[in-house]
This record gives sequence, C-alpha cells and structure tokens, in this order.
Amino acid sequence: MQQQPLSLKQLSQTFSKGCKPRHEWRIGTEHEKFGFYKQSLKPLHFDGPSGIAQVLQGLMQFGWQAVYENNLPIALSKDGASITLEPGGQFELSGAPLASIHDTYIETSDHFDALAVINDALNIDFLCMGFQPKWRREDISWMPKARYAVMRDYMPRVGSKGLDMMLRTSTIQANLDFESEEDMVRKLRIGFCLQPLVTALYAASPFEDGEPTAYLSNRGAAWLDTDADRTGIPACVFEDGFGFEAWTEWVLDVPMYFVMRDGNYIDCAGESFRAFLEGKLPQLMGEYPTIDDWELHTSTVFPDVRLKQYIEMRGAAAGDKAWICALPALWKGLLYDRQAEDDIWALVKDWQRHELLVLREEVTKTALKTTFRDTDVLTLCKAMLDIAQAGLERIHACNAQGENEAMYLAPLKETVSLGKTRADIWLYKYQHDWQESVDTLFYLK
Repeated sequence: MQQQPLSLKQLSQTFSKGCKPRHEWRIGTEHEKFGFYKQSLKPLHFDGPSGIAQVLQGLMQFGWQAVYENNLPIALSKDGASITLEPGGQFELSGAPLASIHDTYIETSDHFDALAVINDALNIDFLCMGFQPKWRREDISWMPKARYAVMRDYMPRVGSKGLDMMLRTSTIQANLDFESEEDMVRKLRIGFCLQPLVTALYAASPFEDGEPTAYLSNRGAAWLDTDADRTGIPACVFEDGFGFEAWTEWVLDVPMYFVMRDGNYIDCAGESFRAFLEGKLPQLMGEYPTIDDWELHTSTVFPDVRLKQYIEMRGAAAGDKAWICALPALWKGLLYDRQAEDDIWALVKDWQRHELLVLREEVTKTALKTTFRDTDVLTLCKAMLDIAQAGLERIHACNAQGENEAMYLAPLKETVSLGKTRADIWLYKYQHDWQESVDTLFYLK
C-alpha cells in the first residue's frame, strides 16, 4: 500500500520518461478486426467450437504465450508484441516497436498468414473495417474481461454511442517516439490537427445494421458521443505552456473506471483520481494510489491522440494489410524527418481547437469533400501526403529490393487521386452491384 500521496512531478514522469534520442526511435502499429463464422457471417463467440478461445489456442503453435484471466485465455504475447481482445471480440495485434515500415509489413504479413491457417481449420475469417456493417449490439458477445464489465455499465451514463464504440468499431493505430518535452508538444499538436484528415482518408464505415447511415465514417461518429470527459481534443494541448504536467492535470480530471487489488477490479466508475490522491476514494478510504494505479488510470483516457511513453495516433478506421502499413508510414514520413515535420507544422500551426472540433465532426459525414477555411480536406490530404512522401524518401530506409518506405503510402495516394474513400466506393457498389446487401463486404480481400 502506498504510504503517502504521489506528487504531480511523480505522476508526470510516467510520460516524461518516454523521451529518447532520435537514433532509438521506433514505430509501433496496432490493428483490430472482426472475427466471423464463414457459413453464417455471425460474430465469433469466445468459447465453443471455432470460438475466439480456439483462435488464441491455435496461435500458440506459432510461438505465442497465453495470458489468462480467471483461468481463461484473454491475450497472447511474443517478442514485444501482443494479441488482445476488444470488448466485442475484435481481435487486435499490438505490434512490437520496429525500426522500419518494412518490418511492420513483415510483422503484419506473418500475423495474417498464421491466422489464415487457423481460419481454414475453423471455417472462420476476419473483416477489416471501421464499424461492423451487419451485426446489432445484441448479436455480439462480450469478452470475459472484468474491466469491460465496469465500462459496459458506465458508458450509457455518459454518451449514447459508447457501447457501439466498444462492440462495433475497429481501428488502426500508429505509435511514435519523441525526443523531449518540446518535441512531444509539437508532435501532439500536429497529431490533433491532422487526425480529422486521417479520419477522412480512412473513412470505411458507411453502414450500420445492414443499411447505409448518414456517415462515411460511422466509426468516427461513434466516438463523437462516447464520453466527452475522456475523448476528443483536450483544451490544454492548445494552451500556452502545455507540457507533461499539463497533460497530467488533464488526466487527473478524467473520471475513474476502476482500480485493481489482488488481481480483481474494483468498480470506481465516475470517481475522482484527485480524491484518491488525498486518500478519499470511497472504495479505498484512507489508501493512497500507487504508480500502478495511476498507469491503469492513464490507460482509460481515449483522446484522438494519446500521450503515454510514446504518442498514439488513433484516428484511422480498420483496413487490410495495405491500409495497416500505410498509417505508420504516413506518420513516420511526417514526424521522423526534420524537414517534413517543419513543413507540416507550417501548414497547421495556426489551426485552432474550436475549428478542429467542428472539422472532426464534419469529416465523419463528408470525408474528403469537407470544407475547411478556404480549402477542402481532399486538398489538405494531398499536401499532407506529399510532405510524408518527401520525408520517407529523405529517410530512405530501403528493403532488399531497394524500395523505400514511401511505397506503403500507395492506398492513401490512390484515395486522393480518385477523390473517393473506401466508404464512397462501397456505397456505390451497395446501390449498383451488391443488391443492397452488405454481405459482400465479408468476402472482400
């Protein structure tokens, strides 16, 4: 038990100790996908024949080690990477920190190759898109993780779409390093400015309950009404003097979900971590939080860009291998080359939070066609991609064939060339080729 309160400096060091010299920078990639039974197109259950537990068991033959909760396998780990389960069974690979996007491509390819063996044996498959197009909430089984039970009860109190976010969305995420507090601040601000553009480029969720919605990114729309206290764009990021301590103050004000004691989650939903620091948490009166308690709490904030001991870029909807590799390539090109970072900063440095709040909402509906200031998102995405490509070409990390990492921007460049997102294309095909059925999405490769 912690015997005295933790200081603001101790709490903020949770983030500041992520600083590392440029030569040690790596990039990590995470992606989620929906598992389904091929014959019925219904979601995988956790247990039973061909269930998620059997998928986890199958992956152990490829060197993965199981992580258990209440004697049930709920995750896997191997070589700095992990496989975890989102609340509705979305299957997530959290990749290892890697030196190049070529390594990310290999890691992602190996993952899907291993799954292909298991899929064939179990007659299942995975769908990579941002919002589940067919299944209703009640069709989806909750995963047996205690933290999700707390969140499940709390979400409806703070937003109408939180359960949809938990059960019916999937994402791709890129994780980046930073060198110093100053470097972190600029990267975070750039990230928040560009996240609506990424949401537009990655718009791939126009359906819900088998029908078109008003959104091209229904995933993005779900996040707009999940929990305003812990999502979106924290005001502090755009205020003078922002840094590690200001971020810490924001996280302190986010209501708690739970604490862990003796391997069990204690429901503290809605309580104040500041009260916990004073020994006044009702569920643990007189007890002070440990750093482990604080780090658990920091994992329950979900802004568009999240600071940990690295920076998480969280605005992209799920997609196949090409789209998975494109996201870290984009962010590496923008933020790991000094000239590219200067160029993208020049583009966004005077963008204001109030403008971005409007933009992040509008792009969920109109994506690349969204207007911003005296231009539009398509034009801004073209400029962003040009800067990223130039950055990757200067970095010039090549594979065995002599190709640099700019090759992985291909799906993004094709999207801006067409001026159409995956959602735009799928809506057209739904109307003209698919007999107004979303089932074809489950077979796209």
